[in-house]
Amino acid sequence: MAIKVHGSPLSPAAQRVLLALEEKDLEYEFVLVDLRSGEQKKEPFISINLIPCSESRAISKYISHAYADKGTPLIHQDPKKQAIIGVWLEVEAHRFDAVGQKLNFELLIKAFKGLTTDEAAVEQLQGDLGKVLDVYEARLGKFKYLAGDEYTLADLHHLPLINNLFKTKVKALFDERPHVSAWCADLLARPAWQKVLEACKIIIIYVRFPFLISFMIFML
Repeated sequence: MAIKVHGSPLSPAAQRVLLALEEKDLEYEFVLVDLRSGEQKKEPFISINLIPCSESRAISKYISHAYADKGTPLIHQDPKKQAIIGVWLEVEAHRFDAVGQKLNFELLIKAFKGLTTDEAAVEQLQGDLGKVLDVYEARLGKFKYLAGDEYTLADLHHLPLINNLFKTKVKALFDERPHVSAWCADLLARPAWQKVLEACKIIIIYVRFPFLISFMIFML
């Protein structure tokens, strides 16, 4: 039976879960949650919105462990190597994401909602992100990926937000750091991520133009 994923195709959190599923070659069903109408605060969603159902990092960790023998290995059985992955998972959640999500809000979400960007805040946040990326640059100068020379869950967790930030002027911060830039290019080119992007596009088209999808299916 396919795994059900409830969320929005524009949500980095939902994309993070979809990416873990794609890397594991698992079948899933996407159940659209309309965040604009507050559907996530209504039944039946609130009845199933329990930890880890609402925490994308917890879900992706569960997928990585529960289906460790399938698809791309995202964790290590070796305790020392897994501990290193754990360190970078914490760095992503508390350092990279903490700054990146604020930039995502200022530069993308506000524009989507027709709100005014706080340029002073953006400038400060760019400085903060630059400091985080300096640490990444040093690390990636020694290893291909954050936890070593193999792609792991620590890298996966970054991908949706990197994809969003690359649509803004913040991309320059990544490009200025050659090792970080190469790492990002590697992540963004992963087949599993391309599948996630394609799936999200189809969902968005269906939401906006359901008659078009119906017509395309009818013509097949």
